[in-house]
Formats: sequence, C-alpha cells, structure tokens
Amino acid sequence: PTYLSGADLNNLLSSMSSTQVELIELMTNPPAKYDASGNAGIINIKTKKNKVKGFNGTATVTGTQGVYPKSNNSLILNYRTGKFNMFFNYSLNMTQYFTSIYALRKYYSGNTVTAILDQPTYFKGRFTNHTIKTGIDYYLNPKTTVGIVLGGTRVQRKGTSEATATWLNASGATDSAVVTETNNKSWYKNNSFNANVRHNINKKQELAVDVDWLRYEITNDQFFNNYLQVTGGYNEAARGHVPNAIRILSAKADYTGKFGKNNTLSSGLKTSHIKTDNTASYQNFNGSVWYEDYGKSNHFLYEENINALYSSLETKYKRFSIQAGLRYEFTGYKARQFGNILQKDSSFSRNYNGLFPSGYISYQADSSNSFTFTFGRRIDRPAFQTLNPFTFIINKYTYQNGNPNIIPQYSTNLQLDHQFKEWLNTAISYSIVKNYFSQIFLRDTVTGLLYYSQGNVGRTHNLGISSTVILSPTKWWSFTLQALFNHKELKGFAGDANFTSDINQLNINMSNQFKFAKVYSAELSGFYTSNARNDLQEELYPTGQLSLGISRPILKKKGSLKLSFRDVFYTNAMEGFTHFPNATEYFILRRDTRVVNVAFVYRFGKAYKAAKHSNGSASDEMQRVGS
Repeated sequence: PTYLSGADLNNLLSSMSSTQVELIELMTNPPAKYDASGNAGIINIKTKKNKVKGFNGTATVTGTQGVYPKSNNSLILNYRTGKFNMFFNYSLNMTQYFTSIYALRKYYSGNTVTAILDQPTYFKGRFTNHTIKTGIDYYLNPKTTVGIVLGGTRVQRKGTSEATATWLNASGATDSAVVTETNNKSWYKNNSFNANVRHNINKKQELAVDVDWLRYEITNDQFFNNYLQVTGGYNEAARGHVPNAIRILSAKADYTGKFGKNNTLSSGLKTSHIKTDNTASYQNFNGSVWYEDYGKSNHFLYEENINALYSSLETKYKRFSIQAGLRYEFTGYKARQFGNILQKDSSFSRNYNGLFPSGYISYQADSSNSFTFTFGRRIDRPAFQTLNPFTFIINKYTYQNGNPNIIPQYSTNLQLDHQFKEWLNTAISYSIVKNYFSQIFLRDTVTGLLYYSQGNVGRTHNLGISSTVILSPTKWWSFTLQALFNHKELKGFAGDANFTSDINQLNINMSNQFKFAKVYSAELSGFYTSNARNDLQEELYPTGQLSLGISRPILKKKGSLKLSFRDVFYTNAMEGFTHFPNATEYFILRRDTRVVNVAFVYRFGKAYKAAKHSNGSASDEMQRVGS
C-alpha cells in the first residue's frame, strides 16, 4: 500500500510493470472502512499474488525511445508449498528526461505594462528507480493466516538546467539578461514493513489486523549560478541542502460479519502516528567563501496523531440495495520551527475532529435499468511538506513557500447514476468543497520576486454530467467512449485580492480495442481536455493526445511482444495563463511524452491465480508524504 504524491508517486508508478498488476479498484465514494481523506476517492492498485502450488514467475523487459531513452524492467517470483506462500517483486526503471518551459511574465502599474520578463528554461537529467516488495504468508490452520510484507524503494535523480531571464522595458527593448545554471541531485529512500493477521471466526465472521511501519528519507541538493550578461556583470552562486525524514506507525483492526440473509456489518478502528524532521540549509557565495543564508534556512519538526472509529451496514431488500456508514476521526498535531540569528523560534498546534457519513441506495427497476444514489463527506489534509514554512528556490525570481496556517478542506459529494444494460451509464454529480486548497501566487512589490504557496481560499462548487458507452460492434472491435462535462465555480481570497472564477470544462476519453489475424491485439486511444482552471489564479489551455499499440503472443503463449506509440502528434502539453497581483504570465511546459515503446514479457511456471491479501493500514498517511 504505497500511495504517494507529486514526483514520488510518478516515480513509483513509472517503475511498475503492468504485469505486476492484478486489479485496479476505483472507489469514487469509498465506504466508511476506508480513510476519509481524499476528495476524489481511492485508487487501489492490487499487485499479483500466487495461490497455485509450486513455483512461477514473470519477467518483463521494456525499452522506450523518445528524445531520450528509457527502460522499465521487472521480475515477479512466487513459490507456494505446504502452509507457506512466498512472493518477490522487483522493478528497475532507468529514465533520461527533459522538461522545456517557456514563460513570459508582464508587470503592471494599473493597466500599463512597466516591465517584461522573458524566461525560457530547459531541464534535462536522469533517474534510476529500484523497487522491491517481498513477503510471506503462513497458513496456521484453515481459519487463520499470518503474513509479513517488506518493501523498499531507492530513487536517485540527477539533473541540470539552463534558464535565461531577459528583462525588457515596456516598449520591448532589452534591459538586461541573467543566465541561471542549476545542478540538482535528489535521493529518495523508502522502507516499509507490514504484519497482518486474517482469522475467520466462522463462515460468517472475519477479523483482520494490520500493523505498518514506514520510513521515508528525501534529500535534495541544489546548486545555482547566476550570470548577468553585460560587461562587468556579476556572477553569484547559491546552494541548498534540503533533507527530510518521515516516520509513520499505523495499526488497524477490521471486523466483518454477515447476519440474516442479506445483511453485512463492518466495524473497525485505526490509529496512526507520524513524525517528520525537515531541514533546509541555504548558502551564498561571496567570491571567496560560502556563508549561511539565514533568511531561507530553517529546521522544522512536525508530529501528528489520527485516531478513527467506523461502522457500516449493507443490506438488500427486494429490488433495493442499501449501504450506510459513519466514520469518526480525531486529529491532533504539533509543530516547531527552530529559529536562527534572523528568525525567532515558532510553534503551533491544532486538534480537530469530524464525522464522515457515506453510503448508497441502489434500485433495480427492471432487467435493463438500475439507479444508484451515492453520498459522502470527505476530508483532505495538507501534505506534511506543505505545512513546513521553508523556502524552496525555483529560480532567481521565483520561490516556493510552505504554509503552516493551512487547514484541512472538507467536501460533500452527491451523485445519481443510471445504468442501462451493460453498455450505457449516465451520471449527474454535485460537490461542494469548503476551505478549498488552492495554489497561491504572491508578489513582493519591493524585490519583484514571486512566491508560490498553497492556502485555503474559500469554497468551490462543482456540477458534473457524464456518460460512458461500452460497445462491441463486431467480434473484432470493441470501444469505450466517456464524456464528462463540469461546471466549476471558485470563490476565494488570495494575496490582497478577492477572486471569483466560473468555468466550463469538457473531458473526452476514447479507447478502441481490435483483434485480427487470430493472434494480434491492437489499441487506439486518446483524450481531449478543454480549457480548465487549475486554481483561482491559473487557467490551462486545451490539451490531449493520441496513442496506439499492438501486441501478439509468442513462445507457445508463454511470452508476448508489445509495440506502442504514445502521444503520436506531440500535443500533450501544459499551456496556460497565470494572474499574479499586478502581473500576468503566459507559460507552456513540454516533456518527453512522444515515445515508442517495445516490451517483451515471459511467463514461466504455473499460471497466476489471484489471492486475497492485505492492503495495509497506512495508505492515507503515505499519500501525504509529498516530494
């Protein structure tokens, strides 16, 4: 159960092979047994686990070529004999990458442009990702199973960038230019331990206990060198060392019991304890020696406890299926930022609690039509790093700051679905989010520096209408087409101004599957997203991509070859417009998304058969680790 966020989540998922995945479970309205965190619900990625006696495995080798090469390889081994079941998953991801960003920032006095900042930036680098997950189950008797799961991830990333910041006056003439060269290194380490027990009290009752311990170490080393491109211009250097350590201990116990003919009761409790230790050390170079930059350096400690109780009841009566649940969570945290010669010590703490109801009512009108109404209240807690009031340098004119005053956001979600046979689903949904998390862009009027931060800015309302069609017009062709229309209103306060945004957005996803010549399978897929407002101050322009692939079995169906081409027309870019206080910025960001991929998969031993296994107790805490 490893749910991260940001770059760390991307690293983990990119290191996984599809051959490792048994099931992807999407829960837009999770029942009360799951953590209340996550406005969008839960994505549960269940990896394969063997239940067949003997030894078997799968090896996957993948090569990818875009602008730079990439490789993603994995090995899955399973062995079961007697009362023991053992598994071992290993993946190795080696990637070279680039990110190209162009930004054009304009500064205003009233409606008059006073200065223009032209900023093209090119990042390139490589990272290596090793991920291991291994474990053993022991069947004490037909009713009781105990298990241990160990996991580890090691990521090393090295990258460089070069950016030219050209200042122009209001007429467009060049005033000055600063070239910034950066050299970044980062290390990400994660160790995890899970112990679990499953006991069937009888045929209708089950008790499950999980204990998880996790350790994260994330270290970033940054080096900046700025050159003013004029005769006699300055040369200034800065460096930063930003290590972060996170410890999580979590335990939960779940009871499930069936009574009567169609009734199921689930109850449980969970407790978790999190500690983080974050240091940010920045230094400047004066031409001869390095000296501490006390304005940016800090040391931040954070400790949090979350305790939860839940219960839910599921029943069926004639054509109705009903589930109702209630979860109670109590959260308490305390934090301290150590001072230095420029900054005083500071500390803060907060306790809060809440009730989170959830459930659904489903009605089977006839053999072709069913209706389902779902409801739920959820919470999003800020990532641990967001609460850290340190400064992270993006470039000479742009910084990122944490916000210790941010508080959780709460969402109430309602949805009505109609299912027609097996091929058409339509839904209408409404949600309201209070204390809405939004990225905030602030400007220092004295220095001209821009600061990225995150804060609570008000509330957002979202009305959505969706339709999904799944058809097989012929024996050799099937397709899925999904369209989602959203109307979103945001109202809030950022910096020194009130903001209101009102936007309509359309998302279209299409996937076609083909079978031909008896052994070949192919896919043509794509998506389109219209204009979107990422946050109060940032608007994103339309984007999308088209991808295709083909595969066939080989080696008497023990192996397979796959060839795919992603983002064929290189249209998947992040482009948009940001409104700052007294400034605006156009930007476009591109990555190495147009790639050709060749994969070879070989299966040996007996075939896979899914087995029920533990998902752990700390998935919510891992999601908030951040990067």
